Amino acid sequence: MALYEHVFLARQDVSSQQVEALVDQFKQIVEQAGGKVAKVEPWGLKSLTYRIQKNRKAHFTLMNLDAPAAAIAEVERQERLNEDVIRFLTIRVDELEEGPSAMLRKSDRDDREGRGGGRFGDRDRGPRRDFGDRPRRDFGDRPRRDEGEAAASSEGSAE
Repeated sequence: MALYEHVFLARQDVSSQQVEALVDQFKQIVEQAGGKVAKVEPWGLKSLTYRIQKNRKAHFTLMNLDAPAAAIAEVERQERLNEDVIRFLTIRVDELEEGPSAMLRKSDRDDREGRGGGRFGDRDRGPRRDFGDRPRRDFGDRPRRDEGEAAASSEGSAE
């Protein structure tokens, strides 16, 4: 049997219990076809980059599957028929990832950074570089703002 990572997106207006019921339904299909579900990760309700069927958010769920191709085809067929599933993606992999997926590790990292404040958390960036009294760059024929104002005021006072 082949190994697959399967992600599906459920509509934003379904409850978490309904998403769990969908997962159970798909698990049952895989197990009846002789496969097994190695891991299920609910990633939660996340914002979509663009609207899909008038939905701005969706419930994301990852399933790691060890199943024959026929089981995957049946799961995808059932997802096409189900109105609550708006997108799905199945990828065949050489080995299944142990532990939390990258999405869950990212949310853990975001939680830790959120406590430190700011985008960079508690990271110390070191001392700032001191540029001192360096000359300003010249931009061709254009007078600098302070020189232009000074020239205009000196011309006015000469008259």
